[in-house]
Amino acid sequence: MDPQTFMDIATVVTKLKMYPYFDIAHYALMCMMVREDAPQTGTAIFSRKHPLACWVSSMLLCFAGNLIANFLLGEAVLTPFKSHEALVLASIVWYFINYSPFDLVYKIARFLPFKIILYMLKEVQRTKKIFDGVTIAAKLYPGSYIVIVLIGIVKGSGYTEMRMLERVVRGLWIPGTNEFLQPSFTTKASFLSAVVFVLEREKYLTAPHALIYFGVVMFLIYFKLSSLLLGIHDPFVPFENLFCAVFMGGMWDALKRAMSREKKEPETTKNDIKRKEEKKND
Repeated sequence: MDPQTFMDIATVVTKLKMYPYFDIAHYALMCMMVREDAPQTGTAIFSRKHPLACWVSSMLLCFAGNLIANFLLGEAVLTPFKSHEALVLASIVWYFINYSPFDLVYKIARFLPFKIILYMLKEVQRTKKIFDGVTIAAKLYPGSYIVIVLIGIVKGSGYTEMRMLERVVRGLWIPGTNEFLQPSFTTKASFLSAVVFVLEREKYLTAPHALIYFGVVMFLIYFKLSSLLLGIHDPFVPFENLFCAVFMGGMWDALKRAMSREKKEPETTKNDIKRKEEKKND
């Protein structure tokens, strides 16, 4: 591809408006996530019996990034619900995912080609949210890189941190699956993307903004498609295991186990010799 054409495409991607199509994809995936979460397992039973709880939990996921970011930045938490257009659009998507005739909308959304399209649109929106989070936090807390990256993560993967609360709304309490105990690839990818945008702001990355932004979009889309089509759910795991083995005590634990085995083996050998001698004497 001609470099200028590639740059033109990257520039177009940076200027895409998220409303309404990218937002619809996001809302649809969040409502599907609520519906498919245990103990519902994709059925419409919960939405029939508890429509209010289903709607509230879906809205919490739909606007999770903004809700958590506002809370952390000391702004009004309910500000995301101020936009009637966004709230109405999310509610319409929620209704059709759960109550469409013959469950048609949900079945279409789960059909793999349509699901791929939804996730591609979602990853473009995620990049936009991460970039906006980094930009807003950098203006409020210039030089506070941890805060800036944290807001970028929350903007990009806020629904993963909101899962515990929205499950409580639906009567589920699963504390062992929170994001601090088991970080998802979405959170890790949002962290890496936020770091890239921070490095760009600090002039450590000198490439054009459109190229960096488009690179992050392609990175997120590539690994999401790898997860859907190839079953590669977390490519960071091998690096995490290596890091933990070297720097988090794994190497020393393995050495300690090896030394304890060596101590036990001679004792076991001595005991076996004594037993053999006793049998001979008998």
